[in-house]
Amino acid sequence: MDKKKKGPDIIDKVLEASYQHQKDSLFIMSLMHQYEERGFLTKKQMQGLHSKASKIADMNPGLLATLQATIDKLPTRDKSPIVIKKEQQPALQYNRIVEMMETILAKYPQHKTVLAIKFQYSKKHELTATEIAALEKFHKLLV
Repeated sequence: MDKKKKGPDIIDKVLEASYQHQKDSLFIMSLMHQYEERGFLTKKQMQGLHSKASKIADMNPGLLATLQATIDKLPTRDKSPIVIKKEQQPALQYNRIVEMMETILAKYPQHKTVLAIKFQYSKKHELTATEIAALEKFHKLLV
């Protein structure tokens, strides 16, 4: 079942106004076609539409503001690094990580980065690849 949105279709209005101003723009025509076919645009496509529409001098600022609010409501995909959980880490790597932290803290007990990583490791039981690389870097500098 299709749920129809109540109220005016802002994306369609911005597309129409942009098309009236730039009839030969392939980007606008492509967005119009995709919007007619699928019924929605992706966040990146809406950001591109907003960028093009904001360059039009006689564009209604209310439409642009509503389009921006619609873009802001959409989720942003998180492309954070893969997290290796303690249970997934081999025992050898777990021992190596603990040993590196102890070695660094034995020489520099106030090392803020290593203290933060150790605290996080004790609470969450997981480290990202970036944190492991930072530990290895500090360990290499000491050895």
